[in-house]
Amino acid sequence: MSILPGLADSLGRLGTETAFSVLARAKELERAGQEVIHLEIGEPDFATPRHVCEAAARALRDGETHYCASAGLPELREAAAEYLARTRGVGVDPANVLIGNGAKPFLFFTILATCNAGDEVVYPDPGFPIYESAIRWAGATPVALPLREELDFVFDVGELAARLGPRTKLVILNSPQNPTGGLVGRREIEEAAGVLAESAAWILSDEIYSQIVYDDEFSSVASYAGLLERTVVLDGLSKTYAMTGWRCGFAAVPEPLVDPLVRFFVNSTSCVPPFVQLAGVAALTGPQDEVHAMVDEFRRRRDLLVAGLNGLPGVSCRMPRGAFYAFPNVREVPLSADELAERLLTEAGVAVLAGSAFGEVGRDNLRLSYANSIANLERALERMRAFLESELDHAAYERR
Repeated sequence: MSILPGLADSLGRLGTETAFSVLARAKELERAGQEVIHLEIGEPDFATPRHVCEAAARALRDGETHYCASAGLPELREAAAEYLARTRGVGVDPANVLIGNGAKPFLFFTILATCNAGDEVVYPDPGFPIYESAIRWAGATPVALPLREELDFVFDVGELAARLGPRTKLVILNSPQNPTGGLVGRREIEEAAGVLAESAAWILSDEIYSQIVYDDEFSSVASYAGLLERTVVLDGLSKTYAMTGWRCGFAAVPEPLVDPLVRFFVNSTSCVPPFVQLAGVAALTGPQDEVHAMVDEFRRRRDLLVAGLNGLPGVSCRMPRGAFYAFPNVREVPLSADELAERLLTEAGVAVLAGSAFGEVGRDNLRLSYANSIANLERALERMRAFLESELDHAAYERR
């Protein structure tokens, strides 16, 4: 019997994204005959706009199927620079815009390019789980910045300032926010910019949901004087244009990081397929009607879901201000959020995520994606109500 060689110790520091494992479990249940309402996965349930698909088909027919520059096609770098400048109110040089296979490479490679072992990285908690995963895998030290539910899941600027020190190498911000739907408003962004201006740290501003905002105005820390030159401004096509499967993200990158990130692309993915990039040009420069219609529909779903959640026993939910997630508090339910999420899937046929998947601060919450139809959201709420009422009745009986 042969002895298999061992694996790298660093794998013990590499986390995962629970949404995909819950999706896999839900699919297994469906194959076994159980109906599941999917509120776990974070992707728009809309079709990619037709003119974008037609641009990709045209590029395929024209032979745009070979390697291209690892930094990205000039056409998309220019379109993305114009888009970022217009939506952030700052000048962006196309030479500083890079194209990647989604947003995740920018997260990973920015951390790897800026951080040595022992350097500290401030990141939001609750937050996208790949932040902490990449920080730990790089050997850096994660420093959690709590997003306070009582502040509508915005960080306290004083707590941000308290976490900045001589070992802080990178600060990760995210607005609009996954998993909470929180939005850092203009006043808070301005105050944070003032604090960060006094720090020597790099900044990675994850703004992938920038165009999915409801009753407020999106603000970027990169808009403030002196910060763009050390901020990676991350955006992409996945969420705004319902293009999650196309795998195309882009970022405005400080000049000292351009060559390092391109070298990471060369060493990993080579390039984003040119026909995908040309579809991206069509997305950014073409009609935006479908984007606006999608956001309007998300607003309708948000309002219905949050009202429904706040009517459930033991549940309270803040109103999300961006993205397409609700992050209800279930502290008053006589189950942990982890057990509740598990049993909602297996017993009620509603797939959600436990807030603990996003950090310690979210341990009493669930994440629900409202990227599903109104009808399915209503059915999910009905199933959750029946389950919770049964559990509360059982708990009351046990106390007798």
